[in-house]
Amino acid sequence: MSPDECIPNLPIKIPDTMKYPKVDAMINDAEKLHAPPRHIEWLHSIVRVFLALVVIANAVTPTAQLSALAPRPWARRASHSESAAKYPEKLSAEEFARLVNSLSEEGGFFRSDNFTSNETSYLHVVSKLHQLGASGGAYIGVGPEQNFTYIAKIRPKIAFIVDIRRQAIIQHLMFKAIFNMASTRAQFLSLLFSRSIPKNKLPKADAPVVDIVGAISDVQPDEHTYKKNLAEIRKEITDKFKVQLSEPDISSLEYVYRSFRTDGLEIGYRVDGRRADWFPTLRELILETDQTGKLGNFLASKEDYDFVRDMERKNLVIPVVGDFGGKKALAAIGEYLKKNGYTVTAFYVSNVEQYLFQGLVFPDFVENVRKLPIDEHSLFIRAYPNQRYMHPARIGRHMITTLLQQMSVFISDFDEGRYLSYYDLVSTHYIAGENPPR
Repeated sequence: MSPDECIPNLPIKIPDTMKYPKVDAMINDAEKLHAPPRHIEWLHSIVRVFLALVVIANAVTPTAQLSALAPRPWARRASHSESAAKYPEKLSAEEFARLVNSLSEEGGFFRSDNFTSNETSYLHVVSKLHQLGASGGAYIGVGPEQNFTYIAKIRPKIAFIVDIRRQAIIQHLMFKAIFNMASTRAQFLSLLFSRSIPKNKLPKADAPVVDIVGAISDVQPDEHTYKKNLAEIRKEITDKFKVQLSEPDISSLEYVYRSFRTDGLEIGYRVDGRRADWFPTLRELILETDQTGKLGNFLASKEDYDFVRDMERKNLVIPVVGDFGGKKALAAIGEYLKKNGYTVTAFYVSNVEQYLFQGLVFPDFVENVRKLPIDEHSLFIRAYPNQRYMHPARIGRHMITTLLQQMSVFISDFDEGRYLSYYDLVSTHYIAGENPPR
């Protein structure tokens, strides 16, 4: 009996993209050595059976792609914690400013104002990150405040926020100044929105986040408070962080801070100057829950807020103007991390790769990823917009599906020619968050 006879005849099509160079080479070697035809046919049959089983598994469970074809990095990493002592406890203000300036490259245009995230599914992979042992090391991210939640959950030793828009970096410097000035979550939101909470109504440091949001909602912004806070924020950036602001930078800072003052908790992701109804507000993002109904935003927990604030005060969250497909920023970050003994634990890319495909520069991004110090545990965090094609791992009402992927598998898949489109990328060897309990 041949291997083909071991399974029923099923109408299964084996995709052309499912190629295994080592198996092909083995068959070619057998043919060159004039192996008996029967033996060569057995090799072909074994390969057909294997591929058929893979296709069946994928048809039954789309998310089985990872378990079928990728190694499992389930063991918690030890190298980061064991070598933590060699990492600097903090960076000087001069070193922070040097890194902000020296790692940055020329910025670019993006039509949206990313005052906040627009990803309501951002918490869906947090439990999976913990299961995979994603902790310590270096974190790289893009965009606004969702990075603080991932930093709080991963507890890295250093973090870089890379964004093509100079305004986004100015916004992160604003956040840094507010972290520096605000010892509690209530103070953070009070400063962010230019809303002074009366002392007799100021929530305690460990108050539930719902109470803190409620206290902020009960007060109106004050122009005097806004101007006073803006002056202090600007002074923090230039005097304490040693980052010099150009006139365009100052205008960006005023624009961003006034937007938070005007919109308050209802601020959100804007396109062409307005927030569409389907984009979440910052209030909704702060009060978002995971699949089990648990709050998880960095502002939902005193401990998480304190960790992020501590990193900011130690100058260990470094914003950089950079293009993922550019020639400088990511490569320079990779060089810095290697030089100082860091390994990338997580790289949050949101849906930037979608635009890299559109701009035909995705291969340049892959080359930049190759320059980062990664291992088999290093993970991408992606946010896929369910627009033209729905992702099989989509959860409930969420327009965005948040996914993980091993960075080493990403490079291997690219080298094998698996990524012909953005959808190929997000639907190949992904790691999905847990589905909500029924």
